[in-house]
Amino acid sequence: MKGYVLADVEVTDPAVFEEYRPLAAASIARFGGRYVIRGGAAERLEGDRPVNRLVLLEFPSPERAREWYHSAEYQAAKAIRERSARTHVFLVDGHEPG
Repeated sequence: MKGYVLADVEVTDPAVFEEYRPLAAASIARFGGRYVIRGGAAERLEGDRPVNRLVLLEFPSPERAREWYHSAEYQAAKAIRERSARTHVFLVDGHEPG
């Protein structure tokens, strides 16, 4: 079963956020993750919640995604993100259809 991390990101300081991006990308790759969605155009089809920058990461398993999120490597990047964005982050188990 794959593990997915979904982040809803409202960037508040673009210059500082640029420091976060390469650190996060390196840590994601180190844990076998990959970007599925990385902030492309988004259109709200239902509801009234604002549409921010959406990021979807795929990991080999939910455990590996959790290891990445709590790793020292990502925590260093996360500290930068927390200074430059308001974010909601979710871990989602990926089940095969059927």
